[in-house]
Amino acid sequence: MTDYAIRVEGLGKQYPLGGKVERYRTLRDTIADAVTWPVRMLKGDLRRHAERIWALKDVSFDVRQGQVLGVIGRNGAGKSTLLKILSRVTDPTAGYAHINGRVGSLLEVGTGFHPELTGRENIYLNGAILGMKRREIAAKFDEIVEFSDVARFIDTAVKHYSSGMYLRLAFSVAAHLEPEILVVDEVLAVGDAEFQRKCLGKMGEVAEAGRTVLFVSHNMSAILRLTEESIVLDKGQMVYRAPTSQAVDYYMASGLSQSGERTWEPEEMPADAAPFRPLAVRVKDPNGKVVDTVQSPQPVEIEVEYELSQPVQGLRLGIYLQTMRGEVVFTSFDTDDPQQYEKYATRPAGHYFSRVTIPADTLNEGQYMLGLNASSFRVRRYFHDERALAFMVDGMGAPGTQWPEPRQGLVRPKLDWVIEHHGAPHA
Repeated sequence: MTDYAIRVEGLGKQYPLGGKVERYRTLRDTIADAVTWPVRMLKGDLRRHAERIWALKDVSFDVRQGQVLGVIGRNGAGKSTLLKILSRVTDPTAGYAHINGRVGSLLEVGTGFHPELTGRENIYLNGAILGMKRREIAAKFDEIVEFSDVARFIDTAVKHYSSGMYLRLAFSVAAHLEPEILVVDEVLAVGDAEFQRKCLGKMGEVAEAGRTVLFVSHNMSAILRLTEESIVLDKGQMVYRAPTSQAVDYYMASGLSQSGERTWEPEEMPADAAPFRPLAVRVKDPNGKVVDTVQSPQPVEIEVEYELSQPVQGLRLGIYLQTMRGEVVFTSFDTDDPQQYEKYATRPAGHYFSRVTIPADTLNEGQYMLGLNASSFRVRRYFHDERALAFMVDGMGAPGTQWPEPRQGLVRPKLDWVIEHHGAPHA
């Protein structure tokens, strides 16, 4: 028997750029295409649809039986495409993958669930898809329901579940039905801190049981805790493979996480925003590099670039920092300081940068959303974008990371504790 659970050779996946999503075709569709063919030829429709992009290109690696492999890369690097191919959700355009063993996957919330079926029925359905006998699934059923904490709703159609209930049941099914290979894509991006802690613990148990795991996450702390080795993807290609600590260092230092910037084109501007025009908002690390992942123990700079086509009185430019669930962490404006307020009572026309630094040891690990606001208080709002830019905070090196558990709360301050020893206890 081979020592490898997965062997990938020259794997590639190509998608049409700007093409229409394929759907089931009817006879009417076929006839309509034949009739409109000359017109579409004249309009250059075929040329546009011939343009294609490689989401994954010439990727080769292998995974040993029982190995836990991390997959790291920025958004759009090809991580999810790779996992979808290995989970047989989509077929590759080029290359092949040999998979030895049944694959359980958690790629998106509720992937593989039928919305009209109950939670109970979906558990049995997923087990059957994995090739398990009914008695095998029944033996695990109570454990799955207890872990997912959806016992009250287990006989309710899952279309009525909240996203959190979907996630809890989906992860529980994937982890407890004991596939030889478990493929997990960013499971810790959703759910509360307590459930994330349970997920990490279960992932650790799965790894210790000798099953093969492929784990995708933007959470470098989770990658470091759970994986032995990692591969780094960039623009659809594998650019690095090493022990996880080295792979994380390579990813963080090489600029592969540099996409923490949002720009606005003139045509995106609402007509009533003038004379204010936002140009860009950026997240920067201590070295001034634009990044989409920052570390909790380091300061974070937020930079807003904008223009005023004429003077504006009483302008204040601010940010709203929120969680991905819309919980506001804090709000701050560039004229909160009274001296700044007096100095910029009227801002002349021109090109501006407003910058603010979030101190080190402030934010807990997780994903955050920046909102942007430009207004004159109680006079006029010029521009507002609640979801201008998302970025990740990684907890690597933060206080308390010697314990392998997520820390609850939105902030993670480094506080000064004093421990006093007053001798032996009284007899």
